[in-house]
Amino acid sequence: MKFIIEEEVFKVLPNVCFGVIVAKEVDNHGTNDEILALLDESIKFTIEKFSGANIKKHPDILCYREAFKKLGINPNKFPCSVEALTARALKNGQIPAINNVVNLVNAMSLKYTLPIGAHDLKKAEGNLKVGFTKGGEPFVPFGQTEPEYVEKGELVYADEKMIKTRRWIWRQSEIGKITEESTDIFIPIDGFTNCNKDAVLKARDEIAFYFEKFFGTKTSAFFLDSSNPFIEID
Repeated sequence: MKFIIEEEVFKVLPNVCFGVIVAKEVDNHGTNDEILALLDESIKFTIEKFSGANIKKHPDILCYREAFKKLGINPNKFPCSVEALTARALKNGQIPAINNVVNLVNAMSLKYTLPIGAHDLKKAEGNLKVGFTKGGEPFVPFGQTEPEYVEKGELVYADEKMIKTRRWIWRQSEIGKITEESTDIFIPIDGFTNCNKDAVLKARDEIAFYFEKFFGTKTSAFFLDSSNPFIEID
């Protein structure tokens, strides 16, 4: 299996980059109190970091909002995942615990102010890619069972059969979400070489470390940009 960033993506977002972690044979059952503590620490850090700030204008968020505008996506209507997660932490002072993998990913997303996804590799068909839709591809919204069909020209994560995310890093599909039964995990981190590449690399390495610590699994870590647009992940 490959993970591919299509050439057209770099024509619109020339500085986009991706950190990737692949972890296999993960036991995601039970509740890990250390991971919950990391999530609590990241929420507190986020509250301090954005205290008194307009998060829409913060440099760590603004780079994604500007990218969305280049893609023709209204960031006010469709905020990227890390903006939505940050806003939720600031509003409620907490993020619901889901399962160990999701809790860890959310903790790192808040800590580094980066969009970080998590997908069940066993629910993927063929290669994974980031690219623009041709139109008519199916997407099953989170929490639903019936698909909707996307229009042409939308930037998405996808496999060879289904859309994995709408509007690049706005919302993830029900198909491939991480549950306690998920064992093989694909974790992409989306960033920009001219904005937050160092944070992407640090988050990638820290997530890999924690997967080995908490789940006892070996991981593979990658970095993709315009000079390295695809990797073998299986």
